[in-house]
Amino acid sequence: MNIIIVGCGKIGVSIAKQLREENHDIVVVDKNQDKIDEATSSFDIMGIVGNGTDYNILEEAGVDTANLLIAVTGSDELNLLCCVLAMQNDNCHTIARVREPLYSRQYDLLKKRLGISMLINPELASADEMAKILRYPTAIKVETFAKGKVELLNFKVTEDQVIDNMQIMDIHNILKCNIMVCAIERGNEIIIASGTTIIRRGDIVYFLASGKDTTRFFKKIGIKSKHVKNVLVAGGGKIAFYLSKKLVESGSINVHIMEKDRERCEFLSTYLPQAVIVNGDASDFDQLLGEGIQNADGFVALTNIDEENVFLALLAKKHSNAKVISKVNRLTIENMAEDLDAGSIISPTYTAANYIIKHVRAMNNTLNSNVETLYKIIDGNAEALEFNIRDDSEVVGVPIKSLKLKPQLLICMISRGNENFIPFGDSVIEEGDSVIVVTTQKGLDCIDDIIDR
Repeated sequence: MNIIIVGCGKIGVSIAKQLREENHDIVVVDKNQDKIDEATSSFDIMGIVGNGTDYNILEEAGVDTANLLIAVTGSDELNLLCCVLAMQNDNCHTIARVREPLYSRQYDLLKKRLGISMLINPELASADEMAKILRYPTAIKVETFAKGKVELLNFKVTEDQVIDNMQIMDIHNILKCNIMVCAIERGNEIIIASGTTIIRRGDIVYFLASGKDTTRFFKKIGIKSKHVKNVLVAGGGKIAFYLSKKLVESGSINVHIMEKDRERCEFLSTYLPQAVIVNGDASDFDQLLGEGIQNADGFVALTNIDEENVFLALLAKKHSNAKVISKVNRLTIENMAEDLDAGSIISPTYTAANYIIKHVRAMNNTLNSNVETLYKIIDGNAEALEFNIRDDSEVVGVPIKSLKLKPQLLICMISRGNENFIPFGDSVIEEGDSVIVVTTQKGLDCIDDIIDR
């Protein structure tokens, strides 16, 4: 597709990189010459210096033939205006980053009245991701397939778990668990799993399952997946507001928020009356102890400083059994936090980019691809893809054991109607199925691309 990206900040650059890797034609627009130079020299894309709300600049970027314009500048209003201008081309879909909570409450109205295809709020999207992780305290991250019916989770194996030194086939034969282990991260090694793969302590294991099967699996391997009932949030910014609102509205979670700014505390007290708002400094360990961090089931570090969030996460892991989540914006800090085992790391930049990429793939699916969903896992070194199966596919009607699959590729799950099942050698893919594949192979656009020619 021909795609214009207005705004070369962190999100814009991340989107440009991923979409270019998927062979889309990209033009980036930004008022900053240095940002354009950096983006165009790093990736095989075109760049134009200028204001995305200037229609002449959009014409120079090729808006008349564009399939999609993505506006991710630092201004909500500029992003919305860019999209309205781009829609002068009837065939150009539009995506706008919108961060103002007022606009977030009016998404449906804005989309309907302005005709924008998608609105993305990075803070709200990050809060959604954090809420999913708190549902499964054992998991590091949770992704969804098959319209939410199948989940991809990863967790770290410890020596007290029964699967330490167990072959993957024995998860089914001995534990009788209906889950599919699809990949293992072992240090710098990436393993696409087979039945004879042995799980070791320290491995990060990626598996697919339904919600009820996930709970049963964790219980059988000796992980107490207790429900999160008390959450302590460090920092009272936008993500804290969105996350706390979701948690208190669930009706079963108590939320404490620590925020240094008194005025912000008053705002939170007004709009989150069910939460306990504390005017205090979360970086002060004595204050954290006073708020009961040692007894919390969940701790979320959401200050404006990446390093502080990592430090707080490490403190929380040391002094409590809480599920720990921290917000990190910079990639270098994110990698450091993962190496330090500082709990689950959420990047608003990456989360927003990932939501936008998913929307672009859904659009592309209607044009020339049958990839419904794609997640990059293991630091982008592997992919989990969901394919919609069409009647002209060469994999239809053929037993999986008879398909010559590419190396480092595993067919993990088939979704058929309301049924989700793990495929075996005699299983057959049918038209209308959704098929989930995990692989280190890149650039798979069609289910037929899994065949080794």
